[in-house]
Amino acid sequence: MTRKVFGSAADAVADIGSGASLAVGGFGLCGIPDELIAAIADGDATDLEVFSNNCGVDERGLGILLTRNRIRRVTASYVGENKEFARQYLSGELEVELTPQGTLAEKLRAGGAGIPAFFTPAGVGTPVSDGGLPWRYAPDGSVAVASPPKEIREFAGREYVLEESITADFALVHALIGDSEGNLVFAKAAGNFNPLAAMAGRICIAQVEQLVEPGVLDPARVHLPGIFVDRIVHTGTQDKHIEKRTVAARKD
Repeated sequence: MTRKVFGSAADAVADIGSGASLAVGGFGLCGIPDELIAAIADGDATDLEVFSNNCGVDERGLGILLTRNRIRRVTASYVGENKEFARQYLSGELEVELTPQGTLAEKLRAGGAGIPAFFTPAGVGTPVSDGGLPWRYAPDGSVAVASPPKEIREFAGREYVLEESITADFALVHALIGDSEGNLVFAKAAGNFNPLAAMAGRICIAQVEQLVEPGVLDPARVHLPGIFVDRIVHTGTQDKHIEKRTVAARKD
């Protein structure tokens, strides 16, 4: 095995300190780096800034860090399944920047590609571009910090808003298979935000269910090359959780 392979999740995240920024892969509870998140929760790091599609649910995923008041700021596109998130946001304990889901994905990808900003039509003519979205509330319910207006430019007769890319101190991702050089294969929907988050992190930490030797993976099957991955933890197969289960009455 190579120097990229760490013996435990705790060892892999040991240098994530207070004030660090984290790009976290996964969608809902699908493909989330739960072992890495739990290891951070077991440490002392606080005042974290998180970039992720959502912030988990109460007591699962990033919700673990949230309930322990470890997160200072979140940039996300969907936060509707976490009551504690809503409570902290509305009480002024948590700063939140909501961004369209596709824009968030491109902000992460652009950050990893070294592109500082890009123009997109998504959000033009809304508070996303015009400003005024409440990032942080005051304890009395007033808006303490609001989003600023963004640059609008016209191309071929259509307006676009300038969005800045995202880079983070660390990326936390989950993969189905990884080799000891960091080449990763993601399972189905887990391939949405995980590769993008991995690219955006200056140091990428991947938890993998299956760890194989270099050369085992078919190069054509690799979803993310090892150049983007700095640390690997073999966690084995994880329990899969569902955010919300809706069951229809059985019809005989």
